[in-house]
Amino acid sequence: MKIAVIFGGMSSERDVSIASGAQIFKALKYKNHDVIAVDTASGILDKKAELSFLDAKVKELPPDSDKKALMKGLGSLIRSGGLSDFDICFLALHGGAGEDGTIQGYLDIEGIPYTGSTHMPCCYAMDKHVAKTLFRYHNVPTPDWLMAPVSAEEAVKRLGLPLVVKPNREGSTVGLSIVKSIDEFDKAVKTASYHDREVLIEKFIPGRELTIGVLDDIPLGVGEIIPKMSEIFDYKCKYQKGGADEIFPADLTAEQTQYVMDTAVKAHKALKMEDYSRVDFRMAPDGSLWCLEVNALPGMTSSSLLPQSAGVMKISFPDLCEKICMLAVERRKKG
Repeated sequence: MKIAVIFGGMSSERDVSIASGAQIFKALKYKNHDVIAVDTASGILDKKAELSFLDAKVKELPPDSDKKALMKGLGSLIRSGGLSDFDICFLALHGGAGEDGTIQGYLDIEGIPYTGSTHMPCCYAMDKHVAKTLFRYHNVPTPDWLMAPVSAEEAVKRLGLPLVVKPNREGSTVGLSIVKSIDEFDKAVKTASYHDREVLIEKFIPGRELTIGVLDDIPLGVGEIIPKMSEIFDYKCKYQKGGADEIFPADLTAEQTQYVMDTAVKAHKALKMEDYSRVDFRMAPDGSLWCLEVNALPGMTSSSLLPQSAGVMKISFPDLCEKICMLAVERRKKG
């Protein structure tokens, strides 16, 4: 297949996207596909830029860049018809316009095929308030929540302490705070609102952090995440070496494992996800399971959580990348 790997984007997860794109590029090359790399900022990479791209690393802090400039190359490429002769575009984008359905809608209008879910499921998944509302409708347990503006007193009265305060439409825990006292509330809301005008306040669920991939409506392996650099699985823990222990498969009973798998598929379908996703949970000390979110375009380096989840099922990283492409091609044929 002739495949364009599209990476970069204009969200705080740009560095993560570049890292994902580089490893997807290598994996598809290994599978003998004709692959090019496309940065949303500059368009198709030449050989020199390609070498730099393949050596990219995720920095300790998320980038803060000129967002309009970071999409200029992709827009020009699409308008010029530069992607029209590719069999598929592999979207290695995370957060922002790359994951919220904006680019997916643009590609649909232009008739350009791409991997992952279409624009509406991506929109549902990125908007945490919408996603949690759909979870509730489909009987997927999710922590209670409120949307700002709300007073600290009201939030604590209805949800208790601690609280999780986070941007409603952001990824990689960017802008997220754990509020342990009422005095911390306003600062946490201000921090979250820097990244998104909508802020979600959620009941904190203590316990174990679990994650699982879903591929073609089939659950993959369940993993457990144990942060080592901070209290939660934040940006630093996710992308810096030694930041967390990621245990695949998770040490669960057979019954617990099946429950996580079944609930993950239910959450995936509740948001009408297509082809693949990753679902994140908290398991409370009493064994109750709470769905936090569904990731429409999860991290895709070979050591990311989705590939590790696939690895439990003996699916190699190159095979996973190729399978994602094939699912997109098959969906395209069905119309």
